[in-house]
Amino acid sequence: MTKVKRYEDLRSHRWLGPNDLRSFGHRSRLRQGGFDLPDWQGKPVIGIVNTWSDINFCHTHLRARAEEVKRGVLQAGGFPVELPAMSLSEPFVKPSTMLYRNLLAMETEELLRSHPIDGAVLLGGCDKTTPGLIMGAISMGVPAIYVPAGPQLRGNWHGQTLGSGSDAWKYWDEKRAGTITEQDWSEVENGIARSFGTCMVMGTAATMMAIAEACGLSLPGASSIPAADSNHPRMCATAGRRIVDMVWEDLTPDKILTPAAFDNAIRVHMAMGGSTNAIIHVVAMARRAGLKLDMKRFDEISREIPVLANVRPSGKYLMEDFFYAGGLRALMNELRDTLDLDCLTVTGKTIGDNIAGAAIYLPEVIHTLKDPVNTDGATAVLTGNLAPRGCVMKPSAAAKRLHKHRGPVIAFEDYNHMAREVERDDLDVTADHILVLKNGGPIGGPGMPEWGMLPIPKKLVKQGVRDMVRISDARMSGTSYGACILHVAPESFVGGPLAFVQTGDEIEVDVEARRIHLHVSDEELARRKASWVKPEPRYPRGYGALYSAHIGQADDGCDFDFLAPLGVVPEPEIH
Repeated sequence: MTKVKRYEDLRSHRWLGPNDLRSFGHRSRLRQGGFDLPDWQGKPVIGIVNTWSDINFCHTHLRARAEEVKRGVLQAGGFPVELPAMSLSEPFVKPSTMLYRNLLAMETEELLRSHPIDGAVLLGGCDKTTPGLIMGAISMGVPAIYVPAGPQLRGNWHGQTLGSGSDAWKYWDEKRAGTITEQDWSEVENGIARSFGTCMVMGTAATMMAIAEACGLSLPGASSIPAADSNHPRMCATAGRRIVDMVWEDLTPDKILTPAAFDNAIRVHMAMGGSTNAIIHVVAMARRAGLKLDMKRFDEISREIPVLANVRPSGKYLMEDFFYAGGLRALMNELRDTLDLDCLTVTGKTIGDNIAGAAIYLPEVIHTLKDPVNTDGATAVLTGNLAPRGCVMKPSAAAKRLHKHRGPVIAFEDYNHMAREVERDDLDVTADHILVLKNGGPIGGPGMPEWGMLPIPKKLVKQGVRDMVRISDARMSGTSYGACILHVAPESFVGGPLAFVQTGDEIEVDVEARRIHLHVSDEELARRKASWVKPEPRYPRGYGALYSAHIGQADDGCDFDFLAPLGVVPEPEIH
């Protein structure tokens, strides 16, 4: 360890070091908690930002894991303090956790700034917690290490392996089609989530944990350790030890999060067959770091990097299998010729150092570049008159016949309209139709809910149809699959072209050409726009009103306009 900081240089020294009345008050309150001078004197204060919650089962083990982090901090000569933060439980928080990602980012930044914190350990994993924690830590600028919650164990039903989300959608359609019974459905419900931890498919949680590691913000191999595996608490203790050294080394996020680091993360995202949601989060993270990253970069890299991880929904296996196959280090080592191996990481070493010697143990789970799972790419960014600022699709999870398709539209004005119509047995729809959902975007949703995997109309499900083109300004769960085109920008609620689509129009999609086109003349679109009435705001007051007034569009990362800009925020006055 190269120690570049003295104790007097630490932020916490301003609170605890001086011989004055204010510091007397701080120290006396620590003594009130049973601590004594040897607990903190000469030591960095490490803030453990913990998103544990009783109703977030991705994170229910983080209460215990925080203790493992504390153990490591104490072993390395630091003083740990746990700071609870909002948990953003993906299944339960409504209308969408995306509504609150930026609130978690604000909370993380201000928790670290307002307390005597020298370095941070960020405990999270459920979809929006990873980007929220990291965005806040980037903006704060103290040394920080991210500890991923890890995936849950495989699901099981009748000897079949179940993956959260992906198999829920699959068997729900089978139930709607009448091919499984209520008893079967109940048994699936009992067997699909068997332990604490995040979704064990390559959903948003697994994707963002991998991206954090690929960026250099987590310990090598940390992102795919199953939450229930004993390797996980050991990793937490190691992170606790490492953050203390990072403080003395002054290893801050800005020294790690370079353009090359983000390119590495995007390449890993593509090879993993990662969630489309990652685009929004990574753009927001990069912009917090002062880097101008846009969706085009994802599309460029998608054309270069095939899918190597044979993990649902783009493949067959689950994250537990991925870990046993060698995990992210093995996948990155396979990609090493495409990566910038000189990027610095939280270990103080480079990506190249961290992945050296990693091997693929199960080639059926992690494929090689010579034998990819899919060459279609994990992400495609389409543009055209329907999405002037872009929209996204996951070709690897869609039926190939729909990669180039033109069909008539059935348009839904909002989610409730769609939910009513798709269950009708008399709905005039065929497998060639294109379903369009409006008002699911950042403001219109509100919070850009995961409505983008529109259900196949019940009439078609009974006929055996399992995929069709669906378009919206919403997101979809990373566990979802199908020919779903998402994040249409600008969104319909603010007058984007999607607002003017009508039933009976025709839309053409060409994934290879990265094109999406609404076959309506410019003159007709102008007429429709002139008659369009802007909807009333969703929120008259409170956080929702703040959100609606300041949220960016999907292609901007959906960050608040007042949080994204760089700028030095004054340190708090200690008096």
